[in-house]
Amino acid sequence: MSRALPKYDKRRVAFIGGAAAVVLSGAVIAGSALAGETSGQGGAQNARTLASPGTITCPDVRSQLPAVPASAQAEIDRNLALLDTQIQEANKRLVDTIGQGGPDFVQNAILGPLKDKRVATINRMATAIGRTTARPQGLDALAPCTLNQGGVTGTVGGNDGNAAGAAGAAGAAGAATGNNSNTGNAGNTGGNTGNAGTGTAAGTITCPDVRSQLPAVPASAQAEIDRNLALLDTQIQEANKRLVDTIGQGGPDFVQNAILGPLKDKRVATIDRIAISIGRTAAKPQGLDSLAACTLTK
Repeated sequence: MSRALPKYDKRRVAFIGGAAAVVLSGAVIAGSALAGETSGQGGAQNARTLASPGTITCPDVRSQLPAVPASAQAEIDRNLALLDTQIQEANKRLVDTIGQGGPDFVQNAILGPLKDKRVATINRMATAIGRTTARPQGLDALAPCTLNQGGVTGTVGGNDGNAAGAAGAAGAAGAATGNNSNTGNAGNTGGNTGNAGTGTAAGTITCPDVRSQLPAVPASAQAEIDRNLALLDTQIQEANKRLVDTIGQGGPDFVQNAILGPLKDKRVATIDRIAISIGRTAAKPQGLDSLAACTLTK
């Protein structure tokens, strides 16, 4: 037969229960604190792991510039700062996307777009300087960047045609290296011979140099000419990328019909715009369309 507890016993039970709850809460808090500390240590470990893809480095542009006119200094400084930002963003994306994509992910998704951005930025700098003095040539050779990882250096669209870094962050340290014996760098408005430096079994698309075949360019047409020369280089880069992306597709005429043919059509239109631009204030150059056709070099 049960007996009701005295009132003081009830209070004692309540006190003991409360104390147990406090102890339990303290354990939970302590456990949470320990968990947080462990997480912090794990975060540091993760940071070290994520840094393992390597680092993207790019040639120094500032040191290669000629004397900068005072009127262009502010614009040059802005674009130099933008070059630094582009590298920082690319390195962040390299870390954020570790393990994603296939062996060409870093090449196609990070280093390739970075080079394109640098080409555009460097061209703006050359144009800014060229407004009041001689326009510097060949700066686009500084656009390709490299992925340094575990002693392996890969060049994207580099002047020596070394594509070892195409698979760097994806862990394919044995990516193929191609020697293209190229006479120019795709994206180089100083002489767009049309080599994207892919260094793959697909070969390389090369195109005749348009800039060297132009007559004297009127000052009023210079900006438009520069834009279209840069576009010619972009077209070659895109064609070379498509060449790599479509390896094994189609029949024997695939490259001609799907890549070289469309590239020629684009170049015809762009070269015509260049000729028309010059022709507005000087004699329109003739025969430039003969430079539109490109070739595939294995």
